[in-house]
Amino acid sequence: MRAFLLAALVLSNVHGRLSLAQQSPASAKHSPASKTSFDTGSIANGTYRNNYFQFSYQLPFGWVDRTSDIREDTEKSKVLLAIFERPPAAPGETVNSAVVIAAESADSYPGLKTATQYFGPLTELTESKGFKVVNEPYDFPVDGRPIIRRDFIKERGSVSMHQSSLVMIAKGYVLSYTFIGGNDDEVTELIEKLSFLRKEH
Repeated sequence: MRAFLLAALVLSNVHGRLSLAQQSPASAKHSPASKTSFDTGSIANGTYRNNYFQFSYQLPFGWVDRTSDIREDTEKSKVLLAIFERPPAAPGETVNSAVVIAAESADSYPGLKTATQYFGPLTELTESKGFKVVNEPYDFPVDGRPIIRRDFIKERGSVSMHQSSLVMIAKGYVLSYTFIGGNDDEVTELIEKLSFLRKEH
C-alpha cells in the first residue's frame, strides 16, 4: 500500500486500534533494510526534524510514537512520522488524536503535476471509511510554502472525528501531513506545530 494512502487508512481507524499493525503483525519484524534515498528524519527533545525536506514538527507532550509500527520501507515511499495522543490499542470514549506524515515519489502517480490532484485517491479512501468532505481543496501556505488542504469529518454517535490533510510536492516527492482531532480547534492546534525552515536565497 502506498505510503500516503497507508497513512490515511491508519488515521481513519485511530479511534480504537492500529489496524495495520494488528492485521500484519509480522510486517514490521521482517521489513527490509531501508531503501529510501532521502533523510527520514528523527525525534530529539520532543521535536521531529527532517533536514532533507526542511521541516519540523513539535510533538504534543505525552503523545506516543508509533512510526515504526506502520512505516513502509520502500524505495519510493515512507511514513515519516505517526504519533497518537494515546496508544492506538487503548480504549477510550474520545477521539484518539493523531498526526501522520508521509512522503511518496510523485512518479508513483503518472500525470500527477499538482498537490490538488493527489486528493483524488485520498478522498476516495477517506470517504470509504465513513468520512465526509467538508470543503474543496484550498491553498493553505505554511511558512510561505505552497500547500493544499482539505478537511473531512466523521460522526461516531456523539463523537466527531475531524481530519485535515495538507499536501505539497517537494524534491520530486508528495508530502502529506494528516491531522485528526476531536474538533476544529484541536486540529488547528496540531497543524500549528508544523514549521518549515526558512528558504535559502
